[in-house]
Amino acid sequence: MDDRTELFTIGQLARRTGLTVRTIRFWSDLGLLPPTARSGGGYRLYDAAAVARLDLVRSLRELGIGLDDVRRVLERRSSVPEVARAHARALDSEIRTLRLRRAVLRSVARRGSTTEELRLMNDLARLSARERQQIIDDFVAEVFGGVDSGPGGEGLARAMRALPADLPDEPTDEEVDAWVELAELVGDPDFRRRVRAMAVAGSTSAAQPPPEPLPSVEPARAALAAGIAPDSAEARAVLDELVDPALSPDERVALAERIATFTDRRVERYWQLIGVLNGQPPFPPTVPAVEWLVAALRAAR
Repeated sequence: MDDRTELFTIGQLARRTGLTVRTIRFWSDLGLLPPTARSGGGYRLYDAAAVARLDLVRSLRELGIGLDDVRRVLERRSSVPEVARAHARALDSEIRTLRLRRAVLRSVARRGSTTEELRLMNDLARLSARERQQIIDDFVAEVFGGVDSGPGGEGLARAMRALPADLPDEPTDEEVDAWVELAELVGDPDFRRRVRAMAVAGSTSAAQPPPEPLPSVEPARAALAAGIAPDSAEARAVLDELVDPALSPDERVALAERIATFTDRRVERYWQLIGVLNGQPPFPPTVPAVEWLVAALRAAR
C-alpha cells in the first residue's frame, strides 16, 4: 500500500501534521475534513487527499481566516485569492485600529490622563472617520443653525468642519492629543454658546467686525512680550502704528468692542487643532496680542 492508498487514523494524522487529535477531530466534526472510510471498529480513516486538505485548512486558519470562509474555499464557492484579498483588507483595518489604540495608550501614559480622558480617548479610537466627522458636523449645525450669516458665514461654517478623511495609520502624539482636545472643546456648552454668539453678532448690522483687518498685530505682540501696560504712554505710541491716530477716544473704545466680539482664545485654539489634524504648519497664538490691543483701545477713554 503506497501513500495514495494508505489510510490514516486521526492519531496518525496528528503525528504526521503536528496538529492535535482534538483539533483534527473538531475540524472533521464540522465537515471540513470528512473521513475517507471507517475501520471495522468504527474509527475514522483518512487518505492522502485528506492530508493535503488538512494542510490547506491549517494554513488558512493560521492566516486568521474564519471557519466559514475555509468551508467556502474547500467547497469551491470561493477561491483562495478571493478569500485572501478579503482577509487582507480586514487585517489592514485591524492593524490600523491597533496602531491607533497604541497611540491612545501612549497619550494616556504621557498625559497622566484622568479616567474621563481615558474613556474619551478610547471612544475616539473606536469611531470611524464618518462618526468623528459627525461630532464636528453636530457642533457646526448647532452653532450656525438659523443664523443668517451670509456667504462669509457659510464659508466659516465649511472651514470649521474641514476635518481630514481619517487619522493616519501611525498618528503622532500631537494628532491624538488634538483629537481628544477638539472633542472636549466642541462638547463644551460654554464654547458652543460663545461661538454661536460670534456667529449671531456677525450676522447683524449692530455688531459688524472691524471695517478693515488690522495690518499686523506684531507691534501689539511685541508690546505684550515687553510687558508694556495697555494704559501706558508707550502703549499709545504702539496704537498709533495699528489704528488711525485721528480716532477719538470714543471711536477707539467702539472699535475695541467690535474686535472683542470676535476674539476668543478657545476659538483660536479650535483652528490650531484643526490645523494639527490637517497637517498644517503650526501658527503662534494671535489672540493674546489682540486682547492687549483691545485693552489699549479701551484705555483711551
